[in-house]
Amino acid sequence: MTDRKKGFNSTVLHSDREGKPEHGVLHKPIHPSVAYAYEDARELAGVFQNKRKGFAYGRQNNPTIEALAQKVTKLEQGLGTVIFATGMAGIGSTLLALLRQGDHIVSSAFLFGNTNSLFNTFRELGIEVTFIDATDVANVESAIQDNTRLVFVETIANPVTQVVDLVAIGDLCEARNLVYFVDNTMTSPWLFLPKTAKASLVTNSLTKTIGGHGNALAGSVTDTGLFDWTTYPNIYDTYKNLDPSQWGITQIRKKGLRDFGAALAPEAAHHISVGSDTLSLRLDKACANAQAIAEFCQAHPKVRRVFYPGLPNHPQHERAKTLFRHFGALLSIELDNAIDCFDFLNKLELVLSSSHLGDNRTLAIPVAHTIYYEMGAERRASMGIADSMIRLSVGIEDTKDLLADFEQALAG
Repeated sequence: MTDRKKGFNSTVLHSDREGKPEHGVLHKPIHPSVAYAYEDARELAGVFQNKRKGFAYGRQNNPTIEALAQKVTKLEQGLGTVIFATGMAGIGSTLLALLRQGDHIVSSAFLFGNTNSLFNTFRELGIEVTFIDATDVANVESAIQDNTRLVFVETIANPVTQVVDLVAIGDLCEARNLVYFVDNTMTSPWLFLPKTAKASLVTNSLTKTIGGHGNALAGSVTDTGLFDWTTYPNIYDTYKNLDPSQWGITQIRKKGLRDFGAALAPEAAHHISVGSDTLSLRLDKACANAQAIAEFCQAHPKVRRVFYPGLPNHPQHERAKTLFRHFGALLSIELDNAIDCFDFLNKLELVLSSSHLGDNRTLAIPVAHTIYYEMGAERRASMGIADSMIRLSVGIEDTKDLLADFEQALAG
């Protein structure tokens, strides 16, 4: 195929073919082997010493996983990608690879529950973390210290849907020479490219919208190529024999993926890759459904509040309209105090009670009682999470059927 620039869907669908997969197959096949033999032992040594490309051991890389990594790199328009067993493994391994005791990170306070828990663990290990309201860049700037190494944000917060001041924070990180680490899970590269906001690193939970079918766990971290790793103090000398643009992503692969062993299985990589073929088609439909549900719930007398960036009264509606292709497939609602959230969920017939996100099916969960329960009431209140909040991950069902389901559940 020629090198001319292709559109998003063409890139997804034909990424594997650019690698000339075996026997002319359309998808990179599953390679289950964990070990690789070389006729010339010097070639094997060269792979270990980062002097030549190749595969050394399944915990670091695999042909099926590498094909997925190349696809994600193309979608995020990055320099390179490391694939992990889960999205959390990607975040945790990356930060542990790049940070050292005494370092400091600035993070959005509106974090996914497990990421919040992980960052509190970092505090116990001697890495400072300052949580701030990242919807305003001024809060990020005021939190920066001499030992700050990195700023971490999510594009759209889960579950209250705050939209981070992405572009302004990117400008600030560039000016202060800080790594800008953006979690793109809630938007995916179809709705938003963090590179356009000067992100240094981009993480995706591939389990969610990119895979889309709820049949495989996976995560990714992509280097956008915008950060100058020669200025970063925590790069090990071992990796400085490479092109400097490769220092960061190599350290993430070696000190993160390899040392912590959070390797993805080849079969899961294949599931994610096949699922990604229809990413834009699925997400277009899911976002349209989410918009319809948000508007329906906003007008319903038994719903107190609706949190969705696609509604004009959302605090960051104008920002979201500028940044994103659509407003996402996640929204949350607060029910009237007279309605028991569990009774409401049990009355839903088409919508499933489940903790997952980004599935083809619409899923609902009582936030305060499940995924954010461990945070405690005080931290939940600071994040705007009420006891009656229901988070919805909207799927691709027929819109009229979803609206009818909400109507009958609220009527009940």
